[in-house]
Amino acid sequence: MGVWTYQRAWMGGCTDPENEDTYEVVDLTQYARRQQWWGCLFGGNNSGPMAEKYSVATQIALGGVSGWCAGYLFQKVGKIAATAVGGGFLLLQIANHSGYVQVDWKRVEKDVNKAKRHLKKKADRAVPELNSFIDQSTEFVKTNIIVTSGFFGGFLLGLAS
Repeated sequence: MGVWTYQRAWMGGCTDPENEDTYEVVDLTQYARRQQWWGCLFGGNNSGPMAEKYSVATQIALGGVSGWCAGYLFQKVGKIAATAVGGGFLLLQIANHSGYVQVDWKRVEKDVNKAKRHLKKKADRAVPELNSFIDQSTEFVKTNIIVTSGFFGGFLLGLAS
């Protein structure tokens, strides 16, 4: 476990020109133990909330940057999705008006109502899982309020940019 093999030729050339199948074995567990940044990044021995590990300025910066990235991506993906759905609906309406497509709106309404009933049944069964997720999320926000505040502010700035 933890042993990784790679071909040296991939790392910038082979050391033995006659034998291009030279491999080197690297034990990732030993490598990770020797790297201090690895432990800092992934929590090493000091586990606990982020508030106990980093200064307030670092927490706000980390939350703000990650929030801005999430907001910016949400904005771009949202625009693409809205354009695709709106464009598809517009094309469907044009095709319907031109006579290329005949839409049975009564059947569509019946199927939508059937889907609503089905989703309501599924939602009633998923309530305990949803409550557990909400409780865990609330606990995370309470524990890491500074990072969460930075993330929320960054998210709003990402949406606006």
